[in-house]
Amino acid sequence: MSKLFDCITEELQDFIAAQHLFFVGSAPLSSSGHVNLSPKGQDSFRILSPNRVAYVDLTGSGNETSAHLQENGRITFMFCAFEEPACILRLYGQGRTILPSSPEWESLHSLFLPIPGTRQIIVADIEKIQTSCGFGVPLYEYRGQRQTLVNWASKKGEEGVREYQQQKNLVSIDGLATPLSRLP
Repeated sequence: MSKLFDCITEELQDFIAAQHLFFVGSAPLSSSGHVNLSPKGQDSFRILSPNRVAYVDLTGSGNETSAHLQENGRITFMFCAFEEPACILRLYGQGRTILPSSPEWESLHSLFLPIPGTRQIIVADIEKIQTSCGFGVPLYEYRGQRQTLVNWASKKGEEGVREYQQQKNLVSIDGLATPLSRLP
C-alpha cells in the first residue's frame, strides 16, 4: 500500500498544505542516544522546491533536532491526515540549521510570517518520499493553533528568549552541542 517518490509532487504539496500538524524525527549516531520526535504547527513549514523543504523552529524546552543535524544531518518529516482521505506522508532527508546570523537567514525567513520566539530555520534536502495508507490514524477535528508558546515568547521579549536559549538550548539531552552553542 505504500508508494515511493523521488520528489514532492504537486499532489503531495497539496496534501502537505492541507495539514495543520507535522512531526520531525531525528536521532544521534550513538545507539545509546535518544530518538527525538517533535510535533510542529503554527504555519511553520514551507516547500522550497520538489526536493527541499524548510520550517521555522520555535524556541522550546530542548533543541534536539538541531544537535542531531549538526552531528549527522538525518531528518524525517511525517504528515498524517486526521480527516478523510487517510494518508501518511514521510519525507526523508539531510538537514541543517540556519541561524539568524547566517547569510541565508533573510531570504529564508522572509518566506514565513513572523512568529515570536523564532529560534532558527531548519532546511532539508529530501532524498526519498513515501506515502502509506494511514487507515489506522484516527479522525480528529481541527480546532485551531495553540497560542501558549507564542504568548510566552511575546511576554519574554527578544532578549528574554535569547537568555532562555542560552540556558536551555545549547546542548541536547545526550550532551551534543547545538549550533546555538557557537554564538557569542
